Amino acid sequence: MTTPSPAAVGCGCHEFTGLSRRGLLRSGLVVGGLATTFGSTVVTVAPAYAAASADSSPWTIVVLSLRGAADGMSLVVPHGDPVYYQARPRIAVPSDRLLAKDAMFGLHPALAPLVPLWESGRLAAVHATGLPVANRSHFSAMEQLEDATPGSTTRSGWLNRLLGGTGAASPLEGVAVGTLPTAMYGAQPVVGLSTVDDVTVAGAESLSPSDPRIASLRRAWRNDGSAMAAGMGSALDTVRAFQPVRDTEDTSASYPDTDLGGALCAVARTIRGNVGTTVFTVDHGDWDMHTYVGQPESGWMRDNAKAMAEAVAAFFTDLGALGDRVTLVTISEFGRRTVENAQQGLDHGWGNVMLLAGAGVKGGRYHGTWPGLTTSGDADLTVTTDYRSVLAEVVTARTGVSTATVFPGFTPEPVGVMAAT
Repeated sequence: MTTPSPAAVGCGCHEFTGLSRRGLLRSGLVVGGLATTFGSTVVTVAPAYAAASADSSPWTIVVLSLRGAADGMSLVVPHGDPVYYQARPRIAVPSDRLLAKDAMFGLHPALAPLVPLWESGRLAAVHATGLPVANRSHFSAMEQLEDATPGSTTRSGWLNRLLGGTGAASPLEGVAVGTLPTAMYGAQPVVGLSTVDDVTVAGAESLSPSDPRIASLRRAWRNDGSAMAAGMGSALDTVRAFQPVRDTEDTSASYPDTDLGGALCAVARTIRGNVGTTVFTVDHGDWDMHTYVGQPESGWMRDNAKAMAEAVAAFFTDLGALGDRVTLVTISEFGRRTVENAQQGLDHGWGNVMLLAGAGVKGGRYHGTWPGLTTSGDADLTVTTDYRSVLAEVVTARTGVSTATVFPGFTPEPVGVMAAT
């Protein structure tokens, strides 16, 4: 896989130079453009791109990555499959504790904050989803999942290709809150930020062109005809265009005091700021539960599921009517094995569950084809729905962009989780 070397400019904070491939991923730089840092924000730019116009988008997609390989069979429990309880004598979630039950599935009790979304038809689950071939390496599986182009040697993420298909003309159309994922890498410029208030220029008292720091940066680069100079100008314009978001009300008090709560609060503020963002990414982890998964009342799974549910519920409550244009989808690199290990944990598996919430979702039901569980062999949950078919349905229903552009060489199969527009 090729990895071009981007240029980076440090503006009073970080300067990224001489990065290894893994270091590049960790830094938040994006291959395919110039990366300029302001405070703790990374803006990837290219000479041809200008700042966003404040134009409300008819759709918004939020991709929530459950890093570390979440156990989908704990989040959405297959209580109707007797092998589930045989394989997990100490960590299985009791059937009588499950929420939103049907004959086969039920939600983990820690997901209680999401039940109103389920009951109003705005939350659904697709089980037995994942990569077409099992891959139990976190790093490799995440990259494969987010590139979504098996066999390609080009570093290009599916969300970056989605932005390209919309004709995105500004870095603000794609925003990563927290780590910049592989899904955002590519030719289209995007923005990576930690918090809304980070999107500024270190040393500047304001973002006005007359501010001494802003003015000096523009003077320093205005006679330079290089791509770096064009990138600097575009980045300054982008940071200034983000100002309406910083001016929006800080609603963080209505969110749980967690990293995910803060990240989704930043997403909601950006949506309300109306700067043209259509794609967001947010991370939540760690879900790599090799030891003590726990029980409904306590433990690692309960804590993570509760944190996710509370943050997502707060997010849609905060958005109010604006939530009618937002679709949130969860992904995770792979699932866990059916059989618990000696440490009351779960080792790397294959199939998983995807949750979808918000606009266009055919909610209040479980989708997908259940393959049945086994304790033989690798004791994996077999994947019956390629995860790209789920994402392709979101892309088709919400954006109108061709799935051939976003997932080249892939023919999606119908899932039925999204309503056609």
